[in-house]
Parts: sequence; structure tokens; C-alpha cells
Amino acid sequence: MAVDINSIYDVAILGAGAAGLMAGSHLKRRKVLIVEHNSKPAVKISISGGGRCNITNKNLSAYNYLGNNQFISKVLEQFDNEALINFLYKRGLKPIIRKEDQYFCPNSAKEIIDLLLRSCSSAEFLYGAEIEGLEKRDGDLFFVKTSKGSFYAKKVLVATGGLSFESIGASGIGFKIAESFGHKITPTRPALVGLTLQPEQAWMKSLSGLSLSTAIKVGRRTLRGDMLFAHRGISGPAVLNASLYWNQGKITVDFLPEIKLKSLFKTSRKTAVSQTPLPKRFVKAFFDAIKVPNIPYSSMTELQKQRLSLIKSYSFAPAGTFGYSKAEVTKGGILTDEIDPLTMQSRLVDGLFFAGEVVDVTGELGGYNFQWAFSSAVISA
Repeated sequence: MAVDINSIYDVAILGAGAAGLMAGSHLKRRKVLIVEHNSKPAVKISISGGGRCNITNKNLSAYNYLGNNQFISKVLEQFDNEALINFLYKRGLKPIIRKEDQYFCPNSAKEIIDLLLRSCSSAEFLYGAEIEGLEKRDGDLFFVKTSKGSFYAKKVLVATGGLSFESIGASGIGFKIAESFGHKITPTRPALVGLTLQPEQAWMKSLSGLSLSTAIKVGRRTLRGDMLFAHRGISGPAVLNASLYWNQGKITVDFLPEIKLKSLFKTSRKTAVSQTPLPKRFVKAFFDAIKVPNIPYSSMTELQKQRLSLIKSYSFAPAGTFGYSKAEVTKGGILTDEIDPLTMQSRLVDGLFFAGEVVDVTGELGGYNFQWAFSSAVISA
């Protein structure tokens, strides 16, 4: 059913994901319409965190994000992880901590979705509506055109997400809307995603299914966690976080992050392979790749010892990523220089606001992206 073109909403929220629903929950006593192209809200929340939604993290700072640190800090200071947990507690949801520092729903992501929907009870929802365009008409009113009709709004919040999760209909409409109003877009790329390999690293593919604790250096960042070898390349938490900061060029992997190399080879008679405390499947493949024979360390030439030290600093350039279909988030987006961090309002267009993944702010694994969505949404509201 088409929306009455003569009806004017106080606020139109484009997107019923984490940011859109959180903003809606803070807009009481307003005439609010939330437009969603899926047939139901919060699809990404429902499938995140193994179906339990990784809501936020105990350790929160701008350092956990890719983007303008000053901008991010100003947003997080206004609505941080403690404020989020308090918001949820007051509405009956008590997140639990898993993996030492990450907050999840106790049973299911449906718990936080239901909470947000209850908090948006005064808003109208329009589902299955593709957003076709946004423009300013009749003075200060916005004209929103969708596949299910058009309407006017005094203010608009763009919370349409990024390009990741194509399977649930992700699109770049938020970026197109921002560009149509003169906003610049930092080029978008898949992030929190696996990395593909050059032919020189093909040996890693033979280890598919194996996981190791690693430290991966990308530029000035060092990301610790498990690396998972896969048929397509490498994945796992350390790699996914590394992908956030990698665009091209080399990364450096330490396969023994807590161990000094010299401490391993104290028994001169044993072979180096037998003294390396990693799965033998990996050690044999690695020794073959770096062309080091399986002999005692004391019998190695200086060149062989230098090559063996690569187990602490193996540098290579990934070929690319697994792409948007496998990416958890999109990095890049609407340039933050053109957004007021105290309101999330456009500096170019009065009444136009942005929140969530559509903005050029991207977090690491561990609840940081949902925290960003919730924080930016509360401020925009």
C-alpha cells in the first residue's frame, strides 16, 4: 500500500538495522517512519555473533576503529559501552560476557531485536520498500521515494548500512544518497574478511582446516589471535582484523608470538622440526616453503638459520580478499569531515543525518561495529 504523499513525518529513518532501530527507540513524541527494504527488521543483528549478537566490548576506545580518531572519540564519549549496557539493563536485557571481554545476548539475538522493536512502538514501519531516491522539495522538506510509495519528512536519518552481507540485500543506496547531496565518499572495501593468496603462498592452502595462534603486523598495527587456513586463503580472527587495516602491500605474520626462537633449539641432536611447538603438518609445510631441511639447528648454515627465523616474521602480500559476500562489514563510507560528531548531522545539508556503517568508521571484531551503530544512532536521535 502506497504511503500518502501528503503525510509529513517528523523523521524518516532509512534502514531498520541496529542504527535505525536504536535511533527510533530514542525518538519519542515524534511522528517517525522507519523504511526497510527487507521483509523484516534487523536481519544482520539476527545472524551476527553465531545468532547471539556480539553487542559491545568491555574495552572500548577510538583505537579499536579505522577512521578519524578525534571524530570517533567525540561520538563514543556521548554514548559509550556503559551507557549501552545501562540502556539494555533498564529494558530487561542483561548481556553476558564471553571470550573475556565481549558482551552477547544471553540466549539469542532475538532478545535485543525484540527490545529495540518494543522501544520503537510509536514508530510506523514500511517493510519491503526499496529506497529509490531522496531530495529536498518545498522548502525544508525531504521527499523520499520508495518502491512502495513516496512521502515527505522534516528530517531524515540515513542508516542503510554498507555493502557486506549481499545475501540479505545489502546495497550502496546510503552512499548514493550522500553523494547526491554533495558528500564525499571514502572508497569502500570489504573488511573483517579473509585474505586470498599469491601463488608463492599456495602452500598455506594445503593446510586447510588448521588453526594457529598468531600475531599479524599491518603497518603500525599488530593484531593477535587465531589464523585459520582455508581453501581460498587465510581467515580467522587475527586475519579478519588485519583485513581492516590492509589495502595492499605486505603483512608480516609471527607464528610463534609468545616464544623466542633461540629458546627452542637447546638440544642439538634433535631436528628443528621436532623442536618447533606447532602442529607438525604446519611445520613441515613451512620448512618446505622456506627451503630449510629438517636437520638439527646446530647443523644449519647461517643462511638456513636466517630463513628459519621467518617463522617469527613471515612477510608476504595477500592477493586480495574473499569479497563482500564473505565480509562482515564495509570499510570506507561517508567522509566524517562533513558530519558533525556532536549530532551526526550533515555539515552540508540541514536535517540530514547519518549513523552506523554508512559512515567512514569501521571497528575491529568483538562488538565494536554494533557499538558504533548504537552510539552514532543515539546521538543522531
